[in-house]
Amino acid sequence: MFFPIMQAAPPPGGGMGQFIIFIPLIAIFYFLLWRPQQKRMKQIRTMQDNLTRGDNIVTNGGIFGKITKVGESDVTVEIAEGVRIKIAKNAIGDVHGKPAPANDTGKKTAKSKK
Repeated sequence: MFFPIMQAAPPPGGGMGQFIIFIPLIAIFYFLLWRPQQKRMKQIRTMQDNLTRGDNIVTNGGIFGKITKVGESDVTVEIAEGVRIKIAKNAIGDVHGKPAPANDTGKKTAKSKK
């Protein structure tokens, strides 16, 4: 006997139903992965663009140092007394301390009220 091969009926709504499922998945990936990563990269870029002489930094390799000279795309970092290295700005991972602002008089300027 010969039995004809039966094919399953296509799902109702065609392929549009399967496409609609991907829209929330794309939104979840955007808000949980892509957007936070883009914000972090923007913060890093801003930090690297605002480097100044005297900043205490940590490189991506874990080297601590103090910036002595800032160039266009690189900085000179003093990692020990008299030991200076030149590194690329994009190799700096974090700024650990900004230098204290210079105070000309060294005295408090606030007047006391009586």
